[in-house]
Amino acid sequence: MHLQHHDLEIELFSESLQIINEQMIKEKGSRVHLMRYQIKRTLSHPASGNCMLMTNSVRRALVYSTDISKRLGEGSHLSWDHPYYDIARHQIVEVAGDDNFGRKVIVFNACRMPPHHELDHHKLLMYLKATLDQYVESDYTLIYFHNGLTNENKPSLSWLRDAYREFDRKYKKNIKALYIVHPTMFIKTLLILFKPLISFKFGRKINYINYLSELEDIVKCEQLVIPTRVRDYDEKIRASLKASVQAQMSPPRSPPLPNQQFGVPLPTLRARSSDNEAVPLVMQDTVAFLMEQGLEIEGIFRRSANVTLVKDVQHRYNSGEEVSFSQMEDVHLAAVILKTFLRELPEPLLTYQLYNDIVNFHNVDSSSQVTAIRNMLAMLPEENYASLKFLIEFLVQVSAQSEINKMNNANLAVVFGPNLLWGQDAAMTLSAIGPINNFTRTLLDQHHKVFFP
Repeated sequence: MHLQHHDLEIELFSESLQIINEQMIKEKGSRVHLMRYQIKRTLSHPASGNCMLMTNSVRRALVYSTDISKRLGEGSHLSWDHPYYDIARHQIVEVAGDDNFGRKVIVFNACRMPPHHELDHHKLLMYLKATLDQYVESDYTLIYFHNGLTNENKPSLSWLRDAYREFDRKYKKNIKALYIVHPTMFIKTLLILFKPLISFKFGRKINYINYLSELEDIVKCEQLVIPTRVRDYDEKIRASLKASVQAQMSPPRSPPLPNQQFGVPLPTLRARSSDNEAVPLVMQDTVAFLMEQGLEIEGIFRRSANVTLVKDVQHRYNSGEEVSFSQMEDVHLAAVILKTFLRELPEPLLTYQLYNDIVNFHNVDSSSQVTAIRNMLAMLPEENYASLKFLIEFLVQVSAQSEINKMNNANLAVVFGPNLLWGQDAAMTLSAIGPINNFTRTLLDQHHKVFFP
């Protein structure tokens, strides 16, 4: 009996060692090295009969290897065997939905770059390009969190030069702004040194952001997954400011207006409407105009609009004034207003209740997906269901003209997915955006079966 137990321990040890060896490909650390050493040492001296030591070691090994396995799936939207997994797992690059002007937001976190010897900088560059490739046909904003760049993880000047050259006109044309958050003298000096390489047009897109509060004019900070180190640094430098300056930087929010349309719950908007209409006025107005004027516009929903006009239209809606897009004759303005309205809802159109089901929708067998979607949408409040159906029917009309407007279901899903659903903490990450976009794509592909069974 004792020998059988001993053989079982040996077998468990061997399996544990195999597991840890496999994980070592992905993660290196002193604890793993120590665990592997303990297992090898015990296996090489089985006569010692120290079964208690072996059992404890096995347990620690299995617990730790399981912990590694779990963490391998965290922080990355890619599977562990993906070519870019070892880059994605650091979360250096993130996509955070749309900014306040309807442009996609790409975030680069310097503090998440590991030391030189742990990062393949060429692969990082290729991963950044692969991420941008999904969005460069649309207007987009790049936010660079500079805090956390050190001598240990700072890329070489030659790499930075090559990186800038690697991004050709395709990437630079539609970037509307590059925001450098918490700039230091190093980054400012670097841009001066690179001035001969940087075109005048691109140079005008570079903006310095000294405090996170300044980002609120560009994007809602709660939708950004801002690293703790960056937040702590921001609090530290803000604490050094005078109280009067801090108050000036963070003005109190205005109370909602009696006729406010943006940022108001759908049931409230319905109660305010004269005919008890479930679909909000802003959605009705924008879709009606876009159906008439926008279906054949190339890149509809990919372009941003004049910032002043966007704010003016929002103000007019919120003041109860009539808005006529036909008089303004700006298709992209109407498109941005529609996306902005959805994004500013207090709760996403698809609701927080459905968030987990939608993010995990990829696990549903293809033969059961339509039924699963129907069951999910049946849980929506009446106003949400009516508005979603109204929107999807319109987007299907847009997609039907994709040979002209270049907006097929896949492209529309990338644009609208993050505006239909976000987490309760409002933060958007690549690991969530991918599944949300895939769900939106399926909803568009199967709309006739979902809404008209």
